[in-house]
Amino acid sequence: MTIGFASRAAVSGCVLCAAGLLALAPAAATAGPGVDPRPRTPDAPASLLYRPGTHVRPRTGAPEVPDLSARSWLVADADTGEVLAAHDAHRRLPPASTLKTLFALTVMPALPSGIRHRVDPEELEGIGPGSSLVGVAEYRTYRVSDLWNGVFLNSGNDAVRVLAALSGGWRATAERMEEKARDLGAHDTRVKSPDGYDEPGQVSSAFDLAVFGRAGLRSPEFAEYCGRAGASFPARDGGSYPIVNTNRLLTGADGVAPYRGLIGVKNGYTSHAGNTLVAAARRDGRTLVATVMNPRSDDAFAVYEETRALLDWGFDAAGRVDPVGSLDALRSAPPGGSEADAVAVSASASRRDDADGRPVWWTITGAGLLGGAGVAVYLRLRWGPVPKD
Repeated sequence: MTIGFASRAAVSGCVLCAAGLLALAPAAATAGPGVDPRPRTPDAPASLLYRPGTHVRPRTGAPEVPDLSARSWLVADADTGEVLAAHDAHRRLPPASTLKTLFALTVMPALPSGIRHRVDPEELEGIGPGSSLVGVAEYRTYRVSDLWNGVFLNSGNDAVRVLAALSGGWRATAERMEEKARDLGAHDTRVKSPDGYDEPGQVSSAFDLAVFGRAGLRSPEFAEYCGRAGASFPARDGGSYPIVNTNRLLTGADGVAPYRGLIGVKNGYTSHAGNTLVAAARRDGRTLVATVMNPRSDDAFAVYEETRALLDWGFDAAGRVDPVGSLDALRSAPPGGSEADAVAVSASASRRDDADGRPVWWTITGAGLLGGAGVAVYLRLRWGPVPKD
């Protein structure tokens, strides 16, 4: 049975270190009191999630799905990809900084975290007014890992700009992000600004964002960044300063109670998108991923509380509902394949240190992992002096 509710207002780009992805181990659900032992009904068709309203297929004893104010939401089992419940899952809405999950999926495999890069002023050009910033400074040298901390913790659009410059440029990165989305089976997403800054025509959906969050959890590097509560960021003067993750459901900041078992992923806000959040939590061997987009509640922190309610429901409903769809339904390749593909990169004079502490400069003139078709990578390594900050 499907219940439909009306809306509440109704380089690893370098082949020397191409990393595989860590698949989430499926956990078998154990029947407990009140769980209907009947065989599961056939999977719902993918088209069900394209229908408006709230969709859930409860069994006997299933808890009532929460009444949320969000314009769109979804909760799914991150291990199996089964969608447990959703509301307007494919409704196209501006994603704000939750789009940075797709940015990381696209760019991270091609940029080893130990590479050091000296920021040129032009790499910071074009940052939108009012953008969230982590404090990247021109002529300062950063490790790629520093910049990823800036992306995930502070949602720094300045860090995104530099990483995109290292990956072939702003427009090329946006195009590859869309290609990555299609490969993952996320067809609602249109990328105009890789950092999630509001641009006409830039949209995603609760379904797509859940796909990105789930795919990110399969990468140990992505999972580490998105679940990190705090870090140090290099200061302009050579020192450092602390940064704290702006995901209040992770840190418990501003009076929002931290969610037990939360492991990431990413929050966002713009005046056009409102508040958005992709969150994942693990309890008793079960991992859920939830997306909440643009709550219309007057509560400033409604996106966190509605996500909390959705995750609570998902854990409570384990074994008591049949899926209404699958996050894998629209994929062009089986899980675990396309996530491992590195993307093309084009970077100049980015430095890392070798085992003896000597500077090694990577000049990457072209790189790409083309799935099973082959690899085309051209690297020039040279010894050179350490750049001055």
